[in-house]
Amino acid sequence: MRLVLQLVARLLVIVALCLGAATVWATIDAYRSVDRATSASAERVSQALEALYWRELLLRSNRMREQLLPAPDWRTIETMGLIAPGICVQFEPAGAFEKPLCGQSKGIGKAPPRWFAATVQTVLGDHATVERPISARAATAGTVRAISDPDAAIALAWQHILDNIHVALLMALAIALLASLAIAHTLAPAHSIVSALRRMADGEYRTPLPRVRSMDLAMIGRAVGDLGDRLAQAEEERTLLTRRLLEIRSDERRALARELHDEFGQNLTAILAFATTIEASAGDKYAAGTEIAQDARMISQATRRIIACLRDTLNRLRHPPAEELGLEASLVDLVDSCRSRTTQPMIQLDLQGDLADISGTVAATAYRIAQECLTNALRHSAAREIVLRIERRTGAENALLVRVEDDGGGDAVKVAQSAGFGLTGVSERVAALGGSLSIAAARRGLSVAATIPLAA
Repeated sequence: MRLVLQLVARLLVIVALCLGAATVWATIDAYRSVDRATSASAERVSQALEALYWRELLLRSNRMREQLLPAPDWRTIETMGLIAPGICVQFEPAGAFEKPLCGQSKGIGKAPPRWFAATVQTVLGDHATVERPISARAATAGTVRAISDPDAAIALAWQHILDNIHVALLMALAIALLASLAIAHTLAPAHSIVSALRRMADGEYRTPLPRVRSMDLAMIGRAVGDLGDRLAQAEEERTLLTRRLLEIRSDERRALARELHDEFGQNLTAILAFATTIEASAGDKYAAGTEIAQDARMISQATRRIIACLRDTLNRLRHPPAEELGLEASLVDLVDSCRSRTTQPMIQLDLQGDLADISGTVAATAYRIAQECLTNALRHSAAREIVLRIERRTGAENALLVRVEDDGGGDAVKVAQSAGFGLTGVSERVAALGGSLSIAAARRGLSVAATIPLAA
């Protein structure tokens, strides 16, 4: 899972938890606000009744105080306006058949769900009853007793939650959206770092990275850049070392070719001459077809085969003719030589682009690749057609493509994993020039393709 998505998911979980905590707090606060409204209603009604009590006492001084209770005309619209919705007020001592005076409770909110009412009632409990004396100086003036209606209190709490939860939900969504954008913007350079690592995996070690404001990402970017520089330096050193090893191998091949030519070649030529002389001498002294003449003839034939094999080996050990004849002429000569040795499979040569100025190490490497791939195709496959394609690509790529395809079947994966000494040497040559070699499945066989940068 991407880091941005992980952080956003965690942020959403935190927002959800905060929203839940805000809902719980709003529920408790709304439920407790009923207690505050009860206390305030009792206080307001007691103050109003206190004024009414003292006025009646002064206007009717000839009456006993007991005859003033309950205070007349206290159940008025003005008194009801002092009572909060859902709160009921009772005057003590109450008169006969006197009911509590309750504030307006209709339309205070939607009916809450049953589970909400049951949960709030169970968790938060009942509301307390509030009592306020009408007069602190006259204890006999009576008492105001206020209590909340449970159903109305829960309805008020539910309406309070609905009013606040909308605002909280909008704020949570806004915070989640803005924080997600901020996280995505902060981690945006991570994509550049990942892209740089992928390019480094493809061989582009010195990949520039954009500047990053985040300190942590900047440190990662610098570490990636330093790693790329070290890899590029190691690759350059490996390339130089590989080229040096190839030069040493070429020198050894030339020295070996000289030794084979000077020692084995001369000795084989002498053996052939002796065998020819013995065959001729035996034919003169004895009748034709004697055992000595036949043995000498067999020695001559075996020697000629060894000389032919040695000549082919010397041709492979010496510098390829691409360094002397040029790439195009040497490839034509190579294909003609392969065609002269066999009529099956059919070998096609496809040259594309100007190859006249390609020489030196690039030409020698291209010739070696073509020679090795043609030899392998002729030896190890039952191909009926082999195509050797040489293409010069200009422009930004500026490379030479060497491709050999055959229709002899074969498993590309197994061939790549069990590449012999020849393909290994070819791969090393191509890598030394900064190119690439691939072995893949063709339409009905195998395809070996090498890309050699001409800048090398």
